[in-house]
Amino acid sequence: MPDLFSPLTIKGVTLRNRIAMSPMTMYRSTDGKMDDFHVSYLGARAAGGFGLVFPEQIAITPDGRTSTSCAGIWDDSQIEGHRRVTDIIKSFGGVPAIQLGHTGRKGSEVPKYKTIDGFPGGSQLPPDHAQGWTCRAPSAIPYGGDHSFDVHELTVEEIGDLMQSYADAARRAAEAGYQWLEMHYAHGYLGASFFSPLANQRTDQYGGSLENRARFHLEALDAVREVWPEEFPLTMRLGADDLHPDGTQFDDSVTAIGWMAEHGLDLADVSLGFNTDDMRENIMAKPGFMLSRATRVKREIGIPVATSWNLGVPAMADSVIRDELIDLVLLGRPALANPHWPVWAARELGHETPFELVCDDWRWWLENFRGDDDSIGLPPAKVVADREENAA
Repeated sequence: MPDLFSPLTIKGVTLRNRIAMSPMTMYRSTDGKMDDFHVSYLGARAAGGFGLVFPEQIAITPDGRTSTSCAGIWDDSQIEGHRRVTDIIKSFGGVPAIQLGHTGRKGSEVPKYKTIDGFPGGSQLPPDHAQGWTCRAPSAIPYGGDHSFDVHELTVEEIGDLMQSYADAARRAAEAGYQWLEMHYAHGYLGASFFSPLANQRTDQYGGSLENRARFHLEALDAVREVWPEEFPLTMRLGADDLHPDGTQFDDSVTAIGWMAEHGLDLADVSLGFNTDDMRENIMAKPGFMLSRATRVKREIGIPVATSWNLGVPAMADSVIRDELIDLVLLGRPALANPHWPVWAARELGHETPFELVCDDWRWWLENFRGDDDSIGLPPAKVVADREENAA
């Protein structure tokens, strides 16, 4: 029976445990490039024991970014920064992963934590602003709310160009040293919007039927599979449910994931569509609310699955692996809050050698220095405290 700290092997890659750091937008890039911030930030999570480490979503084109301060891999000049990131992750025992995507109609944003020329964080800048652009989408339908500027409906020729951009980005990713590639088809971004009837009202081969709405995904997978090394996993984060009667329906997503598996998909990372703010079910605060959907994909499609969302309690993260509900736990905010979350979780769960997750020199000091256990810099291990209390 696997547990949270069991290795996971997919294709020619073995993760040291089932704990992955999710992609999270950091707004720290200039000209799409990675720099010292990314090396230190991502290296710290690998040093802290995460088995798989993602930077943020990496844009395949300049207009695929969320903001002008987001990272990309659309140009060879960006490879060097990515290689520095992959090198540091590998040096600490982690596997470097990249998530390729295009933000679509959710682009041209103000970074969440700032205000630009009166536009608040998270809102969309107008196309004529120096840091804005005209967003592209499957149909000329703005996202809505504070993202209501006109969008450009992609032509079939432009969709073909994007397929080439995916392939070119994947080639650069391999050259930069990444060993795991995820396609971002969720969270209201371009892939997700092609799949959702809320955003895609095309009448050509990319719209209408489920087969047509999944065509963008399958063609992008095919384009990447052609250039991505066969020994490395090719995975996908799918916006599997819009939680809206007129949007993406989960039954359709299960069918589409089956098609993707036939096109070389190695793992499904099941998430929400976020193609509308008008979600009719309030599930965001529930622990592990995507688990039942991910487990159904695992059962019916027969490929490994992952999910995220409110899995930051170690006992729960461990149990969903032990019960074989999913194969990999993705952590976002917990990875930001605690770069040594895997070590903390191992202590909480009574792992015999929790410090094996850090590099050997650190491990020696943590295991051999005689001192007050409660002063080591981590909270006292709850499982140990419970054992002592029960013994008394």
